[in-house]
Amino acid sequence: MIPQPGWPSLPMNEGRAKGWLIAAVIWCIILALLGAAYKFWVHPHLAKKLKEATGSASHYRNEIVLAADSFSGYCVLRSEAFKQQLRERGIKVSVTDDKADYTARLEALRAGRVQLAAFTIDSLIVAGAKAGDFPASIVLVIDETQGGDALVAYEKALGSVQDLNDPAARIVLTPNSPSEFLARVVLAHFSLPRLQENWMVSADGAGEVYRQFRAGNSAEKKAYVLWEPYVSRALQQPGARVLLDSGKLKGYIVDVLVAQREFLRDKPELVRGVVEAYARAAYRYASEPDGMAKLVAEDARQTGAESLDAAQVKRIVEGIQWKNTLENYAHFGVVSGVEQGGLPTMEDMIANIMDVLLKTKAIANDPLGGKHTSLFYDRVLSELRAARFHPGQGLNVLSGVGAAANVETVRQQQELPPLQPEEWNKLRPVGELRVAPISFARASASLNLDSERELQDLARRLKTFPRFYVRVIGHARAEGDPDANRALAASRAEAAEGYLITQGVSARRLRTETAPTAISGGEAQAVSFAVGQQAY
Repeated sequence: MIPQPGWPSLPMNEGRAKGWLIAAVIWCIILALLGAAYKFWVHPHLAKKLKEATGSASHYRNEIVLAADSFSGYCVLRSEAFKQQLRERGIKVSVTDDKADYTARLEALRAGRVQLAAFTIDSLIVAGAKAGDFPASIVLVIDETQGGDALVAYEKALGSVQDLNDPAARIVLTPNSPSEFLARVVLAHFSLPRLQENWMVSADGAGEVYRQFRAGNSAEKKAYVLWEPYVSRALQQPGARVLLDSGKLKGYIVDVLVAQREFLRDKPELVRGVVEAYARAAYRYASEPDGMAKLVAEDARQTGAESLDAAQVKRIVEGIQWKNTLENYAHFGVVSGVEQGGLPTMEDMIANIMDVLLKTKAIANDPLGGKHTSLFYDRVLSELRAARFHPGQGLNVLSGVGAAANVETVRQQQELPPLQPEEWNKLRPVGELRVAPISFARASASLNLDSERELQDLARRLKTFPRFYVRVIGHARAEGDPDANRALAASRAEAAEGYLITQGVSARRLRTETAPTAISGGEAQAVSFAVGQQAY
């Protein structure tokens, strides 16, 4: 129909305007999408291509993130020699410092943000128990503390560990650290039934513990767990003494390298490359004159830690035993017999550490369900030994562990020397061991099966305290003939001592005694064990 003059034209103009508006909106949307595509895809792609065309190819084929903290024992992981060894393998490593936040460290492993991390074995177990998961497996022992941590007190208040058996006693320490675990080792192994459940006083680092030690009342029943250089500083105070240090322990405060499980499964060759690189770097520094001391001093400067003088560096190095390749072979059980060198296996160390955590209620139950071998992976070290690897040789020509004695050895503690009676009397007391009653039938010195099992466990524990002498004290009833009672007490002590010797405890560490006073009732039908040490 042709519009006639005078008809209204507004509807047609209105429709046309709407169509133009819709078209304009559509074109705006199209232009916006094109702009966004250019900004977020085309331009970055072109920029990347430009950088590639005008840049160079990376020398690294793989990148690894390793989580740790500023502990001096990890200095090799941050060293130039370690990085250089990895560069030669086309591996770039970035070491991140999470300020010893073990929970965050484990979560970073679980999420895949880091591939490797350093832990103490106890911190790994506790963090895994909290998370309900163990996303990483131990592949290397880095070091073991050998005197770098110590329980210090004023002698006026606490003359020995046993003096902590008091409701008023407290232990000042840095929580979630090797210091806390050292305190828990004490609580797990010594008989301190009167120590209260609120025994722990938390402090923010060894510096703060040391400040509290200096400001404290020397008559107050407080022990302080410190690490070097603060241990040495504390001992300069009049009346200060070491109650127990980590050098008296074996297989408890141990640092390990772990690998994320998926990374270990998918790229085992990279994990092996890292382990090899670490072994070579550690060997290099250990072989150079004052190599570890120079590295520790330089590492302290780079991490921003407190400036250390030469004496402090020396004490730190003396308090840490960096584990070499042969010792790792021994710890991971890839050698046996003489080659094992008396070192505890990883499986045994985990079991002993788990026992301490359970006894002191740091964890409610064993998060590994007794399957302690699930926490470490021995194949990397097994393959290295099979390939005759040795960090001190440029080629893999090592024919056997024993052949490397001139290069690396499994370091062993010297056996305690036998003591004369007067030397036994001069031992500094440490404390009474926490042992279930070693019971005997009335008027008998024969061990029953329960007592034998308890002595087996005690023998196992004594192997983790290799620097202590043990007084085996026999007890008998107060009633009856005093001479007969003393003879019975002596026989009981000798029976317990003899059984410990059959379980591998050196006879030179043991001495039998009879209790100076008798106790009435069944409580007297036992043997107790008190340990002593030679003066520091």
